Amino acid sequence: MAAVKDDFISLADPCVLAVVGPAERYLAMIEGAFKVLVEMPGGGLIVSGDARARQKAKAVIIALADMYDQGIDISEVDVRGLINQPAVIETAGQSVPFDQRNTIVMGRRGAIAAKTPGQAAYLHELGNNDLVFALGPAGSGKTFLAVAHGVSLLLKGAVDKLIITRPAVEAGERLGFLPGDLNEKIDPYLTPIWGALDDILGAQALAKRRESREIEVAPLAYMRGRTLSYAYVIIDEAQNTTRMQMKMILTRLGEGSKMVVTGDPSQIDLPNRGDSGLVHAVHLLDKVKGVGKAELHAEDIVRHELVARIVRAYDNEFKS
Repeated sequence: MAAVKDDFISLADPCVLAVVGPAERYLAMIEGAFKVLVEMPGGGLIVSGDARARQKAKAVIIALADMYDQGIDISEVDVRGLINQPAVIETAGQSVPFDQRNTIVMGRRGAIAAKTPGQAAYLHELGNNDLVFALGPAGSGKTFLAVAHGVSLLLKGAVDKLIITRPAVEAGERLGFLPGDLNEKIDPYLTPIWGALDDILGAQALAKRRESREIEVAPLAYMRGRTLSYAYVIIDEAQNTTRMQMKMILTRLGEGSKMVVTGDPSQIDLPNRGDSGLVHAVHLLDKVKGVGKAELHAEDIVRHELVARIVRAYDNEFKS
């Protein structure tokens, strides 16, 4: 861990380059957020300014240095998250320390970890419940983190397979008119998940695990009648499931299995929004033991910063 003495933070030069960011962008963010001056004399960084602001800026710099030491590829999102993070997160009525550096799995581009307090709370729910509902806007990491968590369990041998499903084309799932076999029919609707799997496993390992059926894709209609044992199941875009579809998929859980249901209640495409199986299930199962819920918000969006502002603008319009 980086050593701190007075205003000087001792860091190796490669670590300094990672912390300051491209064209010193991350330093500018830290300086602007805490109204401090950060200099690079060699062998580390010097932080100058008000004592309280200095402490906050140093805490962010040390956290970024620790991320670098753990092999995490630092991004602007990480810097923003650390600048805005509270000391603890609240989940299920309990205070849980927010550990920005809690690695889920090593991906092709480095360690994958929570980037915001909301994401950390989500991972806490995944680790402590067999069924988790994850609600949030596009870009908040609800699907990517579900995939990363599932891959980590698969690689550790905690589950035998990763099963991914989502309503395709429409809630009724009329796929017959599309050309090709089952995978060719549904793959276009699972592009975000395949992208996440490719980022984590790499194309070759992903293809091998698909061929061995350790990673399986199936539309909801094909899940009926099955018992999913020792599997990690992801139901994505679940806001477009009907109530009966949701009951069907939730009751597929077998011995040794875990399930995460992701969706955005503001993006329901069903003819009658009140028919959403996700909204109904979250309300119905709210107090059931073993069921967790994570709510992600605009602050958890890890795409371009403008996306978070766009989501807030739409949310404010709908509330007015």
